[in-house]
Amino acid sequence: MTTGFTFSKPLEAGPGLGRSGVIHTPHGSIETPAFIPVGTKATVKSVLPESVASVGAQAVLANAYHLYLQPGPEIVDQAGGLGAFMNWPGPTYTDSGGFQVLSLGAGFKKVLSQEFAGGSKAIAEGEAAGRSGATDSRSSSKGSRASLETLEEAHDDALSAVLNTSTPEAGAAGVTGESQQPKLATVDDDGVTFRSHLDGTEHRFTPEVSMQIQHHLGADIIFAFDELTSLVHSYDYQVDSLERTRLWAIRCLQEHKRLTEERAGKPYQQLFGVIQGAQWEDLRRKAARDLGGMEVDGQRFDGFGIGGALEKERLGTIVSWVSSELPVDRPRHLLGISEPDDFFVAVEAGADTFDCVSPSRVARTGAAYMPTGRTNMKRAEFRADFTPVVEGCGCYTCQNYTRAYIHHLIKAKEMLASTLLTIHNEFFIVGLVAGIRAAIETGDAKVYEDYKHETLGCYYDNKA
Repeated sequence: MTTGFTFSKPLEAGPGLGRSGVIHTPHGSIETPAFIPVGTKATVKSVLPESVASVGAQAVLANAYHLYLQPGPEIVDQAGGLGAFMNWPGPTYTDSGGFQVLSLGAGFKKVLSQEFAGGSKAIAEGEAAGRSGATDSRSSSKGSRASLETLEEAHDDALSAVLNTSTPEAGAAGVTGESQQPKLATVDDDGVTFRSHLDGTEHRFTPEVSMQIQHHLGADIIFAFDELTSLVHSYDYQVDSLERTRLWAIRCLQEHKRLTEERAGKPYQQLFGVIQGAQWEDLRRKAARDLGGMEVDGQRFDGFGIGGALEKERLGTIVSWVSSELPVDRPRHLLGISEPDDFFVAVEAGADTFDCVSPSRVARTGAAYMPTGRTNMKRAEFRADFTPVVEGCGCYTCQNYTRAYIHHLIKAKEMLASTLLTIHNEFFIVGLVAGIRAAIETGDAKVYEDYKHETLGCYYDNKA
């Protein structure tokens, strides 16, 4: 059974790091560049797996933290793995859970503070971080792991659940700091202790535990356990954290090999190491070299995730640092990206695949992606508009329903609105990235540049 990555075509645009290729998994191949819809709890919210397939999605990504808490990885394993459990026949990914357990520790929809992640060296959220490049991520970050839209998806209604619980465990978690946010996680060199956002019970993730959970979940591509940092962490703390993540990566490789041998009858799961380092070039490059060359008892990483907090304006630069250091024969996944301009920038810098909750999340707020930009379908102008969301769009929603009907569903607070808009939004984003791949595959740089100019010029009102 073939697994791994096959290089296809280089992209001449940008820094020359872009390419097309194919990721091979036991449940099918993923042609890259590709957008991977997020099904956090083994479901892309509000739509059937069959609908996800209909939008052209080649794979889905679920989250180890949420599936560990509910229904439990053993249940998913008994079902035959994540794909079988959710009736998805194609490739699957699982995130390690590190983002969720550490973001909980900072309070909901807030950046991590050194007070919580480091324990002994507290800094204020807005404090200058010691070297140029660290800024307040609350106002300027476009984080591949630290984006607020990802955090919102991960913890829908979680804050009220914690604050309203009366369990002793939840009370022990307490609230600290002027923001009065619940502090539910602590990190040390061995792992992370955290409290469930569901019931306040205490749990612990280590690199070994994350690997065990993800092996039981059975996804084709899994991620190493890493420490999430924010843009407000000092450079010195980032150095310490990067070393912690490096040592965790070694332990992940060791446990991954042990579990692969122990579960020899199961399909092979590709393990991706996660590159941190925030916005510092030396740290990003070091992390990429460390994980790119890492091998433990013959086991190496099958690919890499590019994670952590970063500013949107520096996205391409940071991804290019990482891509230029990583082995060219393994795929690179950029976590948490969904805006059209970011796709082009990241592909040119060497990213192969992407995931983000945004297409489904904004659908639940009544927003639709259109070639001319994201549009609020609640607007009164759509009340009697009997045209499709996007004229000529091939998605199920646009082929069968009108703007007026979707406007009505939103105003009437009907769940079908979320379903129809999610189908359309996922189709739009999946198709946009597929268009990037198709342009690269022509081998003609002008075809790619024309596609980029037309897409971004239209989406951003000719301001791209």
